[in-house]
Amino acid sequence: MGNEITKEHIVDWLRVMANEIERSEEYLTQLDAAIGDAEHGLSMNRGFKKVISQLDAIKEKDIGSILKSVGTTLMSSVGGASGVLFGTLFIKAGGEVSGKDVLGLADMSAALKAGMLGVIERGRAQLGDKTMVDALAPAVETISRAAERGANMIEALREAATAAEQGMKATTGLIAKKGRASYLGERSIGHQDPGATSIWLIFKALYTAVSH
Repeated sequence: MGNEITKEHIVDWLRVMANEIERSEEYLTQLDAAIGDAEHGLSMNRGFKKVISQLDAIKEKDIGSILKSVGTTLMSSVGGASGVLFGTLFIKAGGEVSGKDVLGLADMSAALKAGMLGVIERGRAQLGDKTMVDALAPAVETISRAAERGANMIEALREAATAAEQGMKATTGLIAKKGRASYLGERSIGHQDPGATSIWLIFKALYTAVSH
């Protein structure tokens, strides 16, 4: 196993990701029902099914183009704030690795950081606001540190998935400051954020796709 992410890994990632989202649809919906509009699981599953339906048409393109296509599809098919934010994540990440067919850890770090900054800019959310950023930022930071120390790709992705999971779980104790959940104020405490949960699924899928 090399220390690179190939185009085939990216395609596998998208397939694993779609399966994870589909399996978790009801769970995500339950999380969203507690603090949102109970749409997150349904809309994310719809979006990733659409991504998979278009995969044959885009899988031979470079990694940047594949990721940008995924983002555009999510924006148009997920709908609402989630569509914009998850779409932005993939579009900005793809823009950072335009023309590349293979990614090293530094490339992956740069792509994910660009995606995260795009999400923060579009959603105006910071760490601690009880959003997807609370899982995304720790995962991106973990990969960035791993790239700096020259870590193995699989080790770095495993650590990132763990960081995303920890960030996701930590949202349970936070007061929501963004979106529909923010209307609940302190009543949002005790509920895990569905967007952060989807981020964890995405990073878990990335580790699974690259390590198998």
